[in-house]
Amino acid sequence: MKNTIILYFLALSLSASPSRAQERVTMSLDLAGAKQTISRHIYGHFSEHLGRCIYDGLWVDEGLNVQKKGRIRMDVVNALKQINIPNLRWPGGCFADEYHWRDGIGPAAQRPKMVNTNWGGVTEDNSFGTHEFLEVCELLNCEPYVAGNVGSGTVEEMAKWVEYLNFDGISPMATLRKENGRDKPWKVTYWGVGNESWGCGGNMTPEFYADQYKRYATYARNYPGAELKKIASGANDFNTNWTEVMMRNVPANQMWGLSLHYYTIPTGRWGHKGSATTFDEKEYFNTMMNCLKMDDVLKRHSAIMDKYDPAKKVGLVVDEWGIWTDVEPGTNPGFLYQQNSMRDALIAGATLNIFNQHCERVKMANLAQTINVLQALILTNKEKMLLTPTYYVFDLFKVHMDAKLIPLLLSSPDYTLGEQKLPAVNASASKDEQGRVHITLVNIDPSKKITINSNLGELRWSNVKGKIVSSTKFTDYNTFESPLKVAAAEFKGARKNGNMLNVELPPLSVVMLEIN
Repeated sequence: MKNTIILYFLALSLSASPSRAQERVTMSLDLAGAKQTISRHIYGHFSEHLGRCIYDGLWVDEGLNVQKKGRIRMDVVNALKQINIPNLRWPGGCFADEYHWRDGIGPAAQRPKMVNTNWGGVTEDNSFGTHEFLEVCELLNCEPYVAGNVGSGTVEEMAKWVEYLNFDGISPMATLRKENGRDKPWKVTYWGVGNESWGCGGNMTPEFYADQYKRYATYARNYPGAELKKIASGANDFNTNWTEVMMRNVPANQMWGLSLHYYTIPTGRWGHKGSATTFDEKEYFNTMMNCLKMDDVLKRHSAIMDKYDPAKKVGLVVDEWGIWTDVEPGTNPGFLYQQNSMRDALIAGATLNIFNQHCERVKMANLAQTINVLQALILTNKEKMLLTPTYYVFDLFKVHMDAKLIPLLLSSPDYTLGEQKLPAVNASASKDEQGRVHITLVNIDPSKKITINSNLGELRWSNVKGKIVSSTKFTDYNTFESPLKVAAAEFKGARKNGNMLNVELPPLSVVMLEIN
């Protein structure tokens, strides 16, 4: 093992007075305990036929003056490649259970139009379908994660979609695929069997869905070189009964994963979720409190899964997560377009740290959503494109992909507001195949600088360098007029003191350190 450590301290800077308080904390790492792998698929993303995510996001008008491959927007593709996007979920979401895949293949001019009844009641021309989505995934060099239609579809429809995608031989669906211009199969392995079947996917009971799942999964066949990783529609936030029924009624060898959805709602109320950019510290605190509940959500569902599946053969797949606010004023309420602030970057960092800590059970996750929807990585406006604060967090955290989780101990101070308190710092650490160690920390306190003192033991190292994503206010965000207001810069707040590493985390800052 090389004597090299890379520390990524994630902390996103908010406004703070010159006389702000300071906390000192210690941290220790158990390098010998690094045994569990953090799946790269925890860093996955989600692109639904919703608002301007697909149309006007990934798939643009032929006359738009940007670099394109066909109608695929290449500046978006190149930005996603930079963060090593491991998988992309499509076509939904709620849209998946009204989508009939055969409407989206063949000559574009002959494809029937459809009404997107879930999201805005807009008419889509089906010009973006199976072939177009899988071309995007090939350009991204990522795994496709296809969600099948259980709510309004049939077992036969899903079975034939799998055959169309994966069979390399002579059959009706393989012949149809070749007629549509694709000779060899794509061999798609990640396959969702419905979505939110407790709600928009059919308003089913868990018992009814468990039986439906077994029917659909039975006929979604494995073809040579394409063994399916079937993901069952799972629970919403704290609905542990759904998980209980699924784990009890569906054998572990019939599903690769069980999904879970959890959104951070600033106000905690779906009717008025709160603004993406205009909020005070009270609402900020409440938002972070709701974000950090993800740890408890995972613990509760994991405990039930452990009871039925102690060998952890079934992965927990958090394929929808992120902050959900009210839409931006003046935009279509069905398009779920929201801005992305420093607060959202903290949510991303804290949530990814939580996923890393639960990597023994959490095998995949998908931020909602990739472009122009909810906690997006990218926003577009005609020829203009910007990267959000959340994007930069994913760019820093990509070092954890497929690395070994290092157990750590951190004595976090409290972030207090009135009589309420939250841990100010959360963290995760990993060791990659080259023996490099990465640590990510998030400081959510808006007023306290926090100094981390870490003894690196017998590790021999000589210097430290890093980057920081910061801004002056937690409501700061990037605009098309000022697209780099929140971006990465050189970090100079870390130093070597003997064999001690001293790092000063600004209030609400995300820092990446590399120690050589």
